[in-house]
Amino acid sequence: MMRARPRSILITVGLVLCTVFWLALFSKEDRNYDHVLQVRVAELQDKLEMSDTLNRERQDNLNNLRNQFNYFLQMVSPNSTVNRSQSDYMSSEPQELFRGHLHNITEENQSGTSLHLPSIFTYLPHLTGHPESLKPDYHLSKNKFGASIVIGIPTIKREKISYLSNTLKSLVNGLTAQEKRDCLIIVFIAEPYNNDYVESVGREVQTSFPKQVESGLIEVISPSEDFYPNLNDIPLTYGDTKERVKWRTKQNLDFSFIMLYARTRGIYYVQLEDDVLAKPGYFTIMKTFVEQQSQKDWVLLECSSLGFIGNMFKSSKLPIVVEFFLMFFKDKPIDWLLDYLLAVKVCNPKKDSKHCNRMKQEVRVRFKPSLFQHVGMQSSLKGKVQKLKDRHFGKHMLFRVHVNPPAELWTSLTTYRKFTVQKAYIGQDIFWALSPNQDDYIEVILKPPVVLDEILFRSGKADHREDKFYNTSLQVIPLNYHDPIKNRAKKTKDGYFDLAEFDKEGIVHVRLESNVGKLSKIRIKVHKSSENWVIISEIHLKQRTQKQS
Repeated sequence: MMRARPRSILITVGLVLCTVFWLALFSKEDRNYDHVLQVRVAELQDKLEMSDTLNRERQDNLNNLRNQFNYFLQMVSPNSTVNRSQSDYMSSEPQELFRGHLHNITEENQSGTSLHLPSIFTYLPHLTGHPESLKPDYHLSKNKFGASIVIGIPTIKREKISYLSNTLKSLVNGLTAQEKRDCLIIVFIAEPYNNDYVESVGREVQTSFPKQVESGLIEVISPSEDFYPNLNDIPLTYGDTKERVKWRTKQNLDFSFIMLYARTRGIYYVQLEDDVLAKPGYFTIMKTFVEQQSQKDWVLLECSSLGFIGNMFKSSKLPIVVEFFLMFFKDKPIDWLLDYLLAVKVCNPKKDSKHCNRMKQEVRVRFKPSLFQHVGMQSSLKGKVQKLKDRHFGKHMLFRVHVNPPAELWTSLTTYRKFTVQKAYIGQDIFWALSPNQDDYIEVILKPPVVLDEILFRSGKADHREDKFYNTSLQVIPLNYHDPIKNRAKKTKDGYFDLAEFDKEGIVHVRLESNVGKLSKIRIKVHKSSENWVIISEIHLKQRTQKQS
């Protein structure tokens, strides 16, 4: 028995070492899987939250219809037990039926046992009895639902110029074929008192973007003039002129209308203006940015630093946002109201303003550089010249933005601050790392594998020219066992194939032949240590189009 103990110990130690070895071997794959799983779970949660909101609203609508039916049934039934006489009901205003989503006209309600929830009629009482005012008066639409991102563009008639067509061109041209199927652009013509202008804009959009309208990518709506109260009765505040007060009040209502209209059409909603320029690849960058916030309880994602431009919301949260706007639509401008909404949600009244600002930054996440630039000079407020420019739109353009295929990225390099390789890949910022050592790497795992036309990595930057790759190569792993790359390129011990070396400028740029198939992995491999840090200012994995393939 004494002789058996050392052997048992050796066997136990061997099993432990084997376990540790296999755990270390597959830990990387586990981390990859965990990351993908977290992103997918967060995306699914947003979809379920939106579906749950819609289901609750449909249930409310059914309850409302049921209660209205009960009311009419009691009116015509000879055995009605309603406390009020039929003449009382007939003399009452028909709008009583619409005073709230759950305005029950039943015996239970009359006895005072039910609560009446506030609704849009609470804040806009002039709509009571006129539910048709909540529908667009002009509606050019293919009724597209299920988009990932819905983009809302309010537009008005300016005196001398219209920016709408150029804005739409910028947005449409920045979308790939797949992105067009996943996006919805809603043009909201906020001219309810000018039907001729509304019709002319609708015709112009149809003429200029026939394919996009027909496919459902672009739709055009305009509200009924009955949606708006008498704007001449709005009290003047903050020393603003009557014209400015009317303009900002109407703008609050404009934004509320389009948000309520768009909230059922997609998972996320982004507000723009009709005079902006979009950065190429903006759609995928926004989707990736949302995925990066999967662990945060965010309220607002900002893709621009100017006003309401580029503000992204979860569609399921839009009713709360709109209700807050409607509470104070007569009192303050829309950007103030949004800031107050965030303050109410996260700020502690016992803390100072610095603490409040820090808390708001936790739920108001800013993307840099800006994806949208304000280009209009003539404001929607008559007579006002608007010269605002987003200084973050071009400030960081020392790196170049491309739409790269979905991938996971890993690196052994020590990242400097927040300049991660993931941000460089999606075009959010540069990648910056401390001095690379021999065998350091950057690995791009393409999910799914794709066919590429070109591969470009540009290291260095105008103000840090020496921070580039030296003695570094570009390597790939083809998906197909018989891919022609395997016949021409040198194979490494771990299964990669060398394609090219970084040149003296710190650039590697490879154009792949047409017979090269799908690639599953791409790697940057350092062969000799360097004293300089390294910057990647551009990554472009150009996918082959269907026509080319």
